[in-house]
Amino acid sequence: MSGVAEAARREGRLPDGVADDGLRRHTARGTIVNAAFQTFLAVLLLARRLIVAAFLTPTEFGIWAALLGALLLFVFIKDVGIGDKFVQQSEPDQERAFQKMLTIDLLLAGATVALAVILLPVFALLYGHASIIAPGLILSLAVIGNSLQAPAFIYYRRMDFVRQRSLQAVDPVVAFVVTVVLAIGGAGYWSLVIGAVAGAFTGAAVALVVCPYRLALHLERRTVHEYFRFSWPLAVANGGGVAIGNLTVLIATRTIGFAAAGSIGLANGITNFSDGVDAIVTQTLYPAICAVRERADLLYEAFVKSNRLALMWGMPFGIGIALFAGDLVHFVLGDRWAPAIPALRAFGIVAATDQIAFNWTAFLRALDYTRPLATIAILQVVSFAVVTVPLLIAFGIKGFAIGVLVAQVVNLAGRTYFLGDLFARFDILRHALRAALPMVPAVAVVLAARATGSGTRDAATALSELAAFLIVSVTATAVIEESLLREVLGYVGRRTAARPA
Repeated sequence: MSGVAEAARREGRLPDGVADDGLRRHTARGTIVNAAFQTFLAVLLLARRLIVAAFLTPTEFGIWAALLGALLLFVFIKDVGIGDKFVQQSEPDQERAFQKMLTIDLLLAGATVALAVILLPVFALLYGHASIIAPGLILSLAVIGNSLQAPAFIYYRRMDFVRQRSLQAVDPVVAFVVTVVLAIGGAGYWSLVIGAVAGAFTGAAVALVVCPYRLALHLERRTVHEYFRFSWPLAVANGGGVAIGNLTVLIATRTIGFAAAGSIGLANGITNFSDGVDAIVTQTLYPAICAVRERADLLYEAFVKSNRLALMWGMPFGIGIALFAGDLVHFVLGDRWAPAIPALRAFGIVAATDQIAFNWTAFLRALDYTRPLATIAILQVVSFAVVTVPLLIAFGIKGFAIGVLVAQVVNLAGRTYFLGDLFARFDILRHALRAALPMVPAVAVVLAARATGSGTRDAATALSELAAFLIVSVTATAVIEESLLREVLGYVGRRTAARPA
């Protein structure tokens, strides 16, 4: 690995002095160090959702979901992996490469805001709520603030994770403080709008101050073509997800009301917590994958081991949400959120299973092979239209929950097919079984406790079951993944020796 690390350092992909330490060790250390940092941010976002939910009514949360869904329809045009392409490229003049990336990103941000001005009134008419126009226009400005945070990608490409994460932390921390203060003060969904804009521009100001390159705009036709070829499948993938989210909220508000739409939005927001923590491994690994993309053996090893690390978190979290959804509502959120329980359970199962080979997208991007992501997105949209929409209309939230599970089966099937082209040796069924195995005794303990219980359920009972679930799942995972954990700890420690996993 030392030769690979030296080549990566010459390309400006590693901080000086890392060559002797090795790319593998540097990446592993970055993953562990940033895990604590990024987990803090994920907890911050989850806490914000829960705190805001305590001060907003389900109807207000439904309006926010409609507003956010409408804006995401425009934002997906910008959020098409521009930063990822910058990390993936290997131009000799990195300052010029950054300036070209910043130019393209700002142009897309401007187009996004222009679309918001034109289309927000249309969405207001569709939702029957003109009140989403003003906050939507203000919220769209956060897109520009987000683009101006582009200097963080310079440190991401260099795998200077501490500086990168520090810059990226400014936005959510400021947004959390502003949102919570305003929500407690009775600002309703405006607290979320103002918090998002304040966080975006504060983060931009800090990033621009510490940018190591000159700030300038530069545009080349060849570069635009390269970014377009890389990004259009990501645009289709993002667009498919945004379309599904918008149609879900629109149909839910028109058939079962804003309160029900808010319940669906809350369930989706809570279970997305697992994606945030899983991204710790995937995002830390991405620049290293780009550095070794010509080495098939290293790519396969990185894929399998990094996904096993992510599953150690994602699988228990998702299954835990599914098992304790009722307790979360009754003892934390309040009984007014009871309609959200079926959606929470379904999204919990999806969160658990979605971690299986979840990080394959990073490898597709590193190899500049992004078209499968567009194909999967189209399959998801078709599944949503054919299965989920009729079930939502006919059976409400319970029908929607069933449709979400069916869509996840389609997603995993498509993922399995394309993984066969990417890694011929990868067996997804064996991989999934290994991840699910620690959950068997943990779930069994909880179900046995409920079967033998007195029937009276209180917060103490729920907490005792949750503690048992966590202890058993952590213990089982430690036993089954002992060799991998030893290897990771070996990278973090001073000695290089580690048992193969």
